[in-house]
Amino acid sequence: MRFFVHIYQQVGYKNNLFWQWLKAHWDEKVITGNISLLMVFIFILMLFSNWIFDTLTYTSVSLIVLLSCIWWFRGVSKYRPEKVKKPLVFTPRVLRLMVPYTILNVFLPLYFTYTSFTGFLPFIELPLPNYFSGLLSFDLILLITGWAFGIALLPFFILLAGLITKPVEKYIQNGFKKQARKKLASMPDLKVIAITGSYGKTSTKFMIRDLLKERFNVCSTPGSYNTPMGICKVINNDLQSHHQILILEMGARYEGNIEELCDIANPDVSVVTNVGVAHLETFGSREVIAYEKGTLVRRLEEGGVAVLNADDIRVSKMGEHRDDIQRILVGLNNGSIRGSNVSYSTSGMSFNVSIGDVSETFETKLLGAHNAQNLLLAVGVANHFDIRLKTMALAAANIEPIEHRLELKKRGELTIIDDAFNSNPVGAKNAVEILAQFNSGQRMIITPGMIELGDIEEEENFKFGKTIAKANLDLVVLVGEERAKPILEGIKSKDSAALNVRVVNSLFEANELVQKHAREGDIVLYENDLPDVYNE
Repeated sequence: MRFFVHIYQQVGYKNNLFWQWLKAHWDEKVITGNISLLMVFIFILMLFSNWIFDTLTYTSVSLIVLLSCIWWFRGVSKYRPEKVKKPLVFTPRVLRLMVPYTILNVFLPLYFTYTSFTGFLPFIELPLPNYFSGLLSFDLILLITGWAFGIALLPFFILLAGLITKPVEKYIQNGFKKQARKKLASMPDLKVIAITGSYGKTSTKFMIRDLLKERFNVCSTPGSYNTPMGICKVINNDLQSHHQILILEMGARYEGNIEELCDIANPDVSVVTNVGVAHLETFGSREVIAYEKGTLVRRLEEGGVAVLNADDIRVSKMGEHRDDIQRILVGLNNGSIRGSNVSYSTSGMSFNVSIGDVSETFETKLLGAHNAQNLLLAVGVANHFDIRLKTMALAAANIEPIEHRLELKKRGELTIIDDAFNSNPVGAKNAVEILAQFNSGQRMIITPGMIELGDIEEEENFKFGKTIAKANLDLVVLVGEERAKPILEGIKSKDSAALNVRVVNSLFEANELVQKHAREGDIVLYENDLPDVYNE
């Protein structure tokens, strides 16, 4: 039960995603070999019950069944991994879920146990065909059937428990939303900045916060809080009367998600980072993704401001037919706010920012051209709030990398580039190209590739393999034999036979392998660390 609740939490309590996980792990975790064998055993008992009980004593058959079950189900190690990156958190929602889930799981075994020992089906008083009255007074076949099906239905009952608690969760969530809207209504002078996009939302959010806090009292969502309940939690608990600006990250996995978030907090300033292929599996096409992200601009009221990535053709067109809002376009190649001369090293990155005739050099601890683009979006927002470019440059120098996003770290004698948070094609390519520019030691990468890219996932991972081969790294560690196939094919397509490529089953094995190969001064890139639900 604990194992399946953990998985259910990791997929965001979504029945459709949990069902997809069940189908992907059907033989390994759901209807396992020992459960299938027990079902066959029960069928044989039913089919040949008369012959079996005439040949053997009831006691001996019961002992055989008992010992067989002990042997088949003697351990639950496959449902109890030694190490997990995100352990199960017993939140109030999990505790509410556990009530019906526990009742459903114990009902069938207890019902059949009671019935098998009484010798009659309740209410209709129908005698049981295999009930033995004596020292062992129960129906063996009914007893084992109840417990076998109780085990087999464990993962499916959580779907039913989710449906049972859904009205309760919806009522609770509506209460939090109402509370958040009421609080925002009580702060009419508060400016709400909302950020969306396929990639770079969290990084851009913190950059905007760090530039604006030079002059304003700012409240922002922490980490990747970009769901309705995450936003409500910040508004209800963290937003205070002295705050002047609220910065929210708005994520979307399905159509209508942005609309739902804007119904909680409608933006005064909308920021769109890009339109990529993240969650293409659930949206279906990039055009649908672009329309969903564009909701943030369409929800702007008269006088609102849209800060847009001018280098993304889909983003640059958002709101172009509205003359009642201000559009600020920024980019490394296009836009009224322009970045140029990007260069980076082990210390970070520097580039020039120009707004009209004013130019300033930005030096930051961040890595990657895409981070330069994100910082330009933050500059666009700060410029709208009349912060001087030089003040922004000073603030940018103090911006720390977001955890797990091209974050430079030291681990003993090794330099770590931690880019483990939700890899995407653009970010993954940038990370590998940055790694290729280091020359202080061996250059190594640990990656499982990219996920949730729908029909193009295999193609993008193939391209990723080609990028890795082109970088000519010293060690490539791919996590997951099945997931590694398109990456391996991409590597082989570039005639890189000399490249040292290894395939392992988990991040923990990958770390052990790197430790055996690593020397002082080596650089290791962690590109996309899969959640436990995807491991093995």
